[in-house]
Amino acid sequence: MNLSVIGGGWAGMACAVEATRAGHSVTVFEAARQWGGRARAVPATLPDGSPVLLDNGQHILIGAYTETLALMARVGIDAETALQRIPLVLRFPDGGGLALPHLPRRLDEAARRLALPLDVLAGVLGARGWSWRDKLSLLRTSTRWQRQGFDCPRNQSVADLCATLTPRVQAELTEPLCLSALNTPVAEASGQVFLRVLDDALFKTPGGSQLLLPRVDLGALFPDAADRWLRQHGARTEAGHRVRSLARDGAGWRVDGQPFDRVVLACPPWEAARLAADVAPGWAAAADGLAHEAIATVYLHADAALPAALLALRSRPDAPAQFVFDRGRLGGPHGLLAFVVSASSADRETLQRQVLAQAREQLGLERLRAVLTVVERRATFACTPGLVRPPQQVAEGLLACGDHVAGPYPATLEGAVRSAIAAVRALDAGS
Repeated sequence: MNLSVIGGGWAGMACAVEATRAGHSVTVFEAARQWGGRARAVPATLPDGSPVLLDNGQHILIGAYTETLALMARVGIDAETALQRIPLVLRFPDGGGLALPHLPRRLDEAARRLALPLDVLAGVLGARGWSWRDKLSLLRTSTRWQRQGFDCPRNQSVADLCATLTPRVQAELTEPLCLSALNTPVAEASGQVFLRVLDDALFKTPGGSQLLLPRVDLGALFPDAADRWLRQHGARTEAGHRVRSLARDGAGWRVDGQPFDRVVLACPPWEAARLAADVAPGWAAAADGLAHEAIATVYLHADAALPAALLALRSRPDAPAQFVFDRGRLGGPHGLLAFVVSASSADRETLQRQVLAQAREQLGLERLRAVLTVVERRATFACTPGLVRPPQQVAEGLLACGDHVAGPYPATLEGAVRSAIAAVRALDAGS
């Protein structure tokens, strides 16, 4: 089958790799000059004038991203080298918060079969600054979620779901987890999707809750290696080619006049809607109607390192960052810090000023210099209760994949990769 994949982000490259492995002849078109889409590398300059590759947004992978990790391995990425694996930690600069212990793999696998996994139980009981009332509220609530099969009514928000938790547990656990996983404020976020993430990370997958922090830029982490792998295996990849037209051609399709048997739209929803507007107006309207949330990453340079590669921050309207990463501890330049603002709403200059003040206040850092502030305005779809996302099938012989396409996961790298794999399976099944 002659297949065109439109979009060279993580979903598009995953789709192209899987389709090539399945024996299809694949051509990838990407509008940008680099691969990766909304998870890509960007050039910057440090205060001393030296060049550095940063990311358009600081990302975290977790151990539950099983398909993403498998795909990285297929294209030659050694995850143990490219990623730093640490137990789930939500510790604040003052030492408070929750951290799960590391369990040997065999014990971790056995623990997943318990009503409450040992690492989760130990992490909750050892949470610093939490009262017994805080800890019991989380243990009781999480046990109830498990009895209910980690499911809830489609219209329930995360705030409603977590109403029985104490204010401290909500502020120090569920709110930052919700923002990092769904990029949607708790009052507006889907409780059903949130529970799916918790189930996979904390209960189903051995090592699923572990944080995997990239030691390399996002381009090197997968899409650049995927491009090399694809070309080595006979696929055609064209960066810097924005597709202008998509039209039926008998039983197949034409992409900018080039004939293909099948097409997969792996581009952002607004681009997919543009291309599908004439051939599938209903689908295009659904894709174009998605609301989006922004993510900002503020890169600062400090003279001192942080005590850990990742710290949680106490977020409020004038101190918006929820997490800070010490890139120097992850293979980057010494003193380079990445502050993440999920569900961001302020402009770039305001964010930078607020984060500088937040770093001084919460981290005790004084000699700080701004490096780069990246605001991805449409980083993710707003993962709201009862949201109806566009389906995989656009039209006959025309499919879509991406983290925004209908599925159980929020807008994550794993969601994008799983959607791509599902699209290739549908192609092979004759869709």
